[in-house]
Amino acid sequence: MKVILLGATGMVGQGALRECLRDERVSDVLVIGRTELGVEHAKLRQIVAPDLAELMTRTDVVNALSGYDACFFCLGVSSAGMTEEAYRRITYDLTLTVARALSGRNPGLRFVYVSGQGTDSTEQGRSMWARVKGRTENRLLELPMDTYLFRPGYIQPMHGVRSRTRLYRALYTVAAPLYPLLRRLAPNQVTTTETLGRAMIAVTAAGAPRPHLGTREINAAAAGG
Repeated sequence: MKVILLGATGMVGQGALRECLRDERVSDVLVIGRTELGVEHAKLRQIVAPDLAELMTRTDVVNALSGYDACFFCLGVSSAGMTEEAYRRITYDLTLTVARALSGRNPGLRFVYVSGQGTDSTEQGRSMWARVKGRTENRLLELPMDTYLFRPGYIQPMHGVRSRTRLYRALYTVAAPLYPLLRRLAPNQVTTTETLGRAMIAVTAAGAPRPHLGTREINAAAAGG
């Protein structure tokens, strides 16, 4: 399968990229992002641009984004300290711009969107981030592609994957020795970057019974695929 990956410098995206490069079912990975990864691999190609929304308006670029089987959309930001308008521009506007461009050029595309536990599908709740994520999910489901919405809870980084946020890096370092215990006590509430990446590939290969996948379904997809 041929995969487009956005958000490869983030924690979830790093995990997805690692699994794509390791999995024999994935033949090509196109990473689209704002910075160079500093990674070389026979499967890997990169498109680097400071403004991804503007990039998706370029006919030459969009025309080259055909022939792909999946898009793993791992790009996201924390809503902390952001206005709803600013958060919406990244979380909703950019996601839909990319999805519309890809869905029109890749019949049968499977679009895996990493959302979050607690996302508000009603779009009416009090939590700003949950409303915006819910609106994003709902509009993605209306596009002509197979959309899968991953809603993980706690994610433990593995295999050298690191959060870009200093505070989160410190918290994950402290939590790492406790992860085996967390997994035993609450197996349906915790996952890892490795498991998320494997689940994305498995869902691309075989689909899933329904579009929304919580931690339980993500872990099951990875184990089965």
